[in-house]
Amino acid sequence: MNFKFQISNHILAGIVIVIMCVMYSGIASAELTVNANHDYIPIDFFYHGSTVSVSGLSDAGTDLIIKITAPDGHEALNQKGKAAGFLWMNLGTLKFEHAPNLYFIHGTKKPEEILNAENMNKYIIGYPSMNKHIEITPVSNDEERTKWFNEFIRYKEASRLYTASSGQIKTTNENGMQKYYIQTDWPYQAPPGEYLVTVYAVKNKKVVEKAEAKVTVEQAGIVKALSGMAKNNGALYGIISIIAALGVGFGVGMIFGKDGGAH
Repeated sequence: MNFKFQISNHILAGIVIVIMCVMYSGIASAELTVNANHDYIPIDFFYHGSTVSVSGLSDAGTDLIIKITAPDGHEALNQKGKAAGFLWMNLGTLKFEHAPNLYFIHGTKKPEEILNAENMNKYIIGYPSMNKHIEITPVSNDEERTKWFNEFIRYKEASRLYTASSGQIKTTNENGMQKYYIQTDWPYQAPPGEYLVTVYAVKNKKVVEKAEAKVTVEQAGIVKALSGMAKNNGALYGIISIIAALGVGFGVGMIFGKDGGAH
């Protein structure tokens, strides 16, 4: 009887441990939340960019990193250089593989200050980790690769498709939890598609939790209709384009010709 009673105690203890682990897991997953306000962006006739705000709750005292990114893709850019030592021209094409078209990274602090290198590379947080993630061809050595990666980042930042900031996330503590909020400009250069918003909670130089949301950008209204027409009925689209151009030309002629032309 004693032996059976001891076995029952061991089983009971195991059940309690499992229940505690499940309860703890549920609490942990509820500590970090994310909401992307304006998570649907329609591209209509008057579209010229938008804004996206990201907010939610995290454990008090937790550093945060917010990443908004497009899926990995492929880009090809012209490689410019001097031919014969003085004439600038295209010398070839550089290919960038696994390069997201859009990449925003925002942190309560700089990523390298709150994350170790292993976690930065694992979650592709920050430009140094992007440098390791993106494949660039053709390059002959690491120095050349770094040069063209930096040029790629400058090009993307100038196009407002890449950005990195720290200290822009607003946080307030309430009832033992931390509220966070950031609003970012959404560039009109970002093409239609689905974008992923990921919030990382960071403690002791490691990511301890993450939460995700999505932002959908798609054509709407007359823009969607014209795009579909261009894809599915090129002849009709061409005729409408010609008519529209003639109409614009006629209107301009009427404006500048109504008084007998310029004097």
